[in-house]
Amino acid sequence: MPKISSIKEEKIKEEILNYLFHNSPIAVFTATIAQELARDEEYVKKLLQELELKEVVSCIDKNPKGIKYNRRQRWTMDSKVYNLYKKINDQKTQLMSSPLKNLGEHFEGRRLDK
Repeated sequence: MPKISSIKEEKIKEEILNYLFHNSPIAVFTATIAQELARDEEYVKKLLQELELKEVVSCIDKNPKGIKYNRRQRWTMDSKVYNLYKKINDQKTQLMSSPLKNLGEHFEGRRLDK
C-alpha cells in the first residue's frame, strides 16, 4: 500500500477533528469515525493516538457504567480544543452571513427578475 504524504495525513486529522467537533460532546467509537471518513479503522486509530499525544483528543476506554472496554475506544475532542474550534466556527459563520446581509440591503426594494 502506498505511503500517504504528511500533508494528506494532516488533512485527514483535520477531518477527524471536524467530525468530533460536530458530534461533541458525544464520544465516538473509532469504527464510527473510520466509517464516516471512509478510512481504514487501524489507520484512523493511529491518527487518533497521535492526536492524543498532542492532547487534542481524549480516549475513553470505559463505558458509561465504568466498565473497561476490551477492544473498543471512544474519542472526544479536548475541551480547550473544542472551545478554539467553536470560536473559529462562530467567526466563520459570522463572516459568511455578513456579505449576505449586505447583499440583501443592496437589493432591498428592487426586483431581481429584470
